[in-house]
Amino acid sequence: MRTLPRSLWYLIHAILAINAQESLTLNTLYSFSGASLSSDPTFSLPQAQQLTVSVAICSTGSTSPVFLVNNNTASTSTTDVFEIPLQSGFGNWTGTAQQGGSLVVQNVGQTSFQVAASTGALVHELIPALPFLGDTTNTQALIFSPPISPIESSPPVYPNYTLPPANLSTPSPPSSPPSFSLVIAPTSSGLASGMQTACSINSTSSSGLVVSNDLWLRNNHGWRSQWLIDDLTPSTNYTAYVIQDQVKLSGPIYFITKSSSFPCPLVHSLPFCPSTSYAVPLPFPQSPASSYDSSNLPQSVSDPLLQYMTNFTTMLLTSPCGRDLYSPLQTCESCQEAYRTWLCSVSFPRCAEPPSSSSPSSPTPALTPLQNGGSNARNPFLPNVTFSYQTVLPCLEVCSAADRSCPTFLGMKCPTPRFNAASSYGVGFIDNWEQGVLGGGSTGAAQDRWGNVWCNLS
Repeated sequence: MRTLPRSLWYLIHAILAINAQESLTLNTLYSFSGASLSSDPTFSLPQAQQLTVSVAICSTGSTSPVFLVNNNTASTSTTDVFEIPLQSGFGNWTGTAQQGGSLVVQNVGQTSFQVAASTGALVHELIPALPFLGDTTNTQALIFSPPISPIESSPPVYPNYTLPPANLSTPSPPSSPPSFSLVIAPTSSGLASGMQTACSINSTSSSGLVVSNDLWLRNNHGWRSQWLIDDLTPSTNYTAYVIQDQVKLSGPIYFITKSSSFPCPLVHSLPFCPSTSYAVPLPFPQSPASSYDSSNLPQSVSDPLLQYMTNFTTMLLTSPCGRDLYSPLQTCESCQEAYRTWLCSVSFPRCAEPPSSSSPSSPTPALTPLQNGGSNARNPFLPNVTFSYQTVLPCLEVCSAADRSCPTFLGMKCPTPRFNAASSYGVGFIDNWEQGVLGGGSTGAAQDRWGNVWCNLS
């Protein structure tokens, strides 16, 4: 951080003495509008051994404000004055303030901003973890917040080694979860080029209609807030952010809605397949439902899957799980988890469309040829449909994870990448499959923040 010239510090010191307007208390969020503040407003900072001051620009005027911290009001030394650097409207300073301090805002103009002082974590924050896109239809999107409250459970032990039932029971959600909100706007609006602060993004009118919003446990990474959004425009690029507790920003991510003729409905919130959250070739659900979940998914689809899961678990437990180790890295518990993920990914084919535009150097998604209705070759228990559709294949890594995690006597085998794997799985996107090396695939992931999905990893 830059220290300021001595002459400028003397000027600021005079302003501090005359114009101090308000004392900022710890862990309190303050919102200010330049229109109601005097020129170069000054605020007193509390005493703290380790003080953090964070600022966020909510809206801008014709001037660019400068935030200056003096962390020792008893001194006139220029080394005690620091400018808070702003990046995309957000900035913070951390240091000692044993004698208290002051915050002065220069060139405030008509700018609206927030400021907070804390002794712990940042009040304002750009969350590194991104929101997660489940999938889209022509008018709907399924979006998740970054994970919170990771699940911590004790592994089963011999001789009472038990595994979860086929139809998982969802544990109790956290008692006091953060408050989340979702903001979606057409990418053409330029939202991502403006101030990247929670208060700025939150002032934007969000597109779409929230059909449902609840907490969902997709995997052991933790609970997520889940939104089902409707009334979006077909074939439109959107930008999405998640805001936590009104002050922390995650995003942006980008996605495109499917074409107006896209026929597949979304499937989500299945306890036995918790990570399934995408469009599946099923008849459109009966009104008033616009998607499938555990309450309206046909039993003809769920019952065989649950039976497969039950039979597999029974066979797995014939092994002395927890007593005799078949792997130094894997357990019967991790085997069941990997098998469940594989079973769900092949039991629920993921509908998709060819990319609307791509460069010759862009990897092509692992799409199946167009299927003209009728029964589904991958899952004969799915009901017949009268529409044509394409699917994106499961990632080969889903199969190899189950193969790698389970005892050999279960006979879990995957097709060979060199020969026939590409006919039933997406190959080479995450791993390159050369000499058993993990990683190094053409994309390095099954999907990215830009809405591309190359294979199905759920």
